[in-house]
Amino acid sequence: MNETIKQLIQQADLAIKEERFDDLMSFYSDDAVLVVKPGLEAKGKENIKKAFIKIAEYFKNSVVPTQGKMMMIEAGDTVLVLSQTLLDSDNKEESEYSMDRRATYVYKKVDGKWLCAIDNSYGTSLLD
Repeated sequence: MNETIKQLIQQADLAIKEERFDDLMSFYSDDAVLVVKPGLEAKGKENIKKAFIKIAEYFKNSVVPTQGKMMMIEAGDTVLVLSQTLLDSDNKEESEYSMDRRATYVYKKVDGKWLCAIDNSYGTSLLD
């Protein structure tokens, strides 16, 4: 497994928990896409930042993402990450979305740095 990407994901999760959204944007490529919820995507860093602010508000500023089991498939400058993503929050019982997800992330190497290009915490459940 690519330890660098695993560490980047852990650092991004911490930035989400601590609501350091400006710092969080350093983990994304300029053209990144975030699946906010099924049927809604945020494209580009500015829109992704706005989406994370709204997500934090939805979870009453208490969301704590962590990763469980991970698998990575690497091909040159691209890595597909399959991950069990676990969310916790003060109002998790009120959420209409699963707090235990099978996420898919795509990382690409840009100027020697791994950046998230696609952030899909819903994974293949988007097909449901």
